[in-house]
Amino acid sequence: MKKTAAAAVLMFVFAGFSLAADAKAGAAAYDKSCKGCHGATGAGNPAIAKMLSTTIPELGSAEVQGKSDGDLAKVITDGKGKMKGIKTLSSSPEEVVAFLRTMKK
Repeated sequence: MKKTAAAAVLMFVFAGFSLAADAKAGAAAYDKSCKGCHGATGAGNPAIAKMLSTTIPELGSAEVQGKSDGDLAKVITDGKGKMKGIKTLSSSPEEVVAFLRTMKK
């Protein structure tokens, strides 16, 4: 029983390190490919929104955070509305999604 509990704790610890690494890699990709339009905090760049005559949803909002990881990854790669898809990320879309999850309000 003690071995099972210890194994479960280690699994959660290592999963946490893995998730942190994914979010860190996603942050670098976000900075390179997304920050220009979505801003450093995910609140959106008002100048870009005005230029495109659109609104940019706040990435930490309940609306965005309520989407599944798969839906967010699809928006990143395929685009949505006036947002073009990002085909050349420096990390995977899933890592960018892990970073977006850190913006939750």
